[in-house]
Amino acid sequence: MLRRLWTARAWTRRPGTRVFAALVLTFALAAAATAANNSVTGQKKEEGGFQTAAPYAILIDAETGTVLYEKAADTPTAPSSLLKLMTAEVVFNEIKAGRVTLDQEFQVSEDAWRRGGAPSHTSSMFAPIHSRVRVEDLLRGLIIQSGNDAAIALAEGIAGNERSFGEMATRRAREIGLTRSTFGNATGLPDPANQVTMRELAKLAQHIIRTYPEFYSIYGEREFTWNKIRQLNRNPLLPLNIGADGMKTGFTADGGYGLVGSAVQNGLRLIVAINGLKTAKDRADEGKRLLDWGFSGFEARPLFADGQVIGDAKVFGGAQGSVPLIADKAVSVLVPKNTTDRISARIVYTGPVRAPVAEGQRIGRLRVIRGDNVTLEVPLKASESVEVGNLPQRAVDVVTEVVIGWLKAGFSRI
Repeated sequence: MLRRLWTARAWTRRPGTRVFAALVLTFALAAAATAANNSVTGQKKEEGGFQTAAPYAILIDAETGTVLYEKAADTPTAPSSLLKLMTAEVVFNEIKAGRVTLDQEFQVSEDAWRRGGAPSHTSSMFAPIHSRVRVEDLLRGLIIQSGNDAAIALAEGIAGNERSFGEMATRRAREIGLTRSTFGNATGLPDPANQVTMRELAKLAQHIIRTYPEFYSIYGEREFTWNKIRQLNRNPLLPLNIGADGMKTGFTADGGYGLVGSAVQNGLRLIVAINGLKTAKDRADEGKRLLDWGFSGFEARPLFADGQVIGDAKVFGGAQGSVPLIADKAVSVLVPKNTTDRISARIVYTGPVRAPVAEGQRIGRLRVIRGDNVTLEVPLKASESVEVGNLPQRAVDVVTEVVIGWLKAGFSRI
């Protein structure tokens, strides 16, 4: 059963505004916890008693984004062919926007053939030079066979050349919330501009699974034949009977062996991202170990019901002084089984929020903390509208802001 321990509010000064951090609830974990959306930082390896040989690693719940484990998850690293997840996302988005069709044909240029085809001695679809290949087949060559020729052909067909495609991919990454990863090409072959973090790769995988279910199934296909050459899917997790159905492997000398994998057991989907391992066997073993640990060691517990008011935000110049905040759906979080950790939930927003406020307007975020680590952030919205207040109400708010400003200025000099 949930138990409210205490409630408080604090704020810090920023030029022209205040950032409120309202501590809403601290829960005794005899009973509760669950949440939705974007994570920040998560469980340290020493807390869960789990260690991995992967230099860079993260394990998240695909539904909520809850971080179950992380190790150097924000350290940039060379992605190798894991970069092809971003290449595929750009293509998926172009198809969804109607700018590219699955039946459209792109030519395999001499450059695509030499640097990514048979002469390159890298992973290849083995598409003949100057052949024209349907986008749908190039996608399978990219995803299942990790074909560098397929990646370059898609990049040239969409952006004209691979460098421009890399710039396009970086812009697209920012649009979907990847703030640190950069892309110099479409293949993941060594390039100083290719830099990713495991946290953002996991977030990218989560985005693809959610946004393109019609394309995600390709990642689970076990083989693809092109140019009379049959190749098996390179993902070592697929045959292991652990519910794996995606996503991508990678290797270069500078990046080491890496894997982004996803698996489902009993309705729970987890995403693992690891990189920097020494051998392909290490990659497969560590990916499986992390998934097994996540599935066996965690359980979902509810924090807030669907539509439940989580807290409020102060409103400036409104007909009422605050607006109730809710999440898009029920909030829950995965926690270790039999844990005694406490979970706290903070509302963080920039305010006060100026009236008028529209119902459904995004206001801030719910930050869920377990122990010393933020495991989850959830967007919050106004549950009702707040109209502009009358002149006396607005005058009171102005005076209040001036007084708070004086008080904070005085405290800053103490």
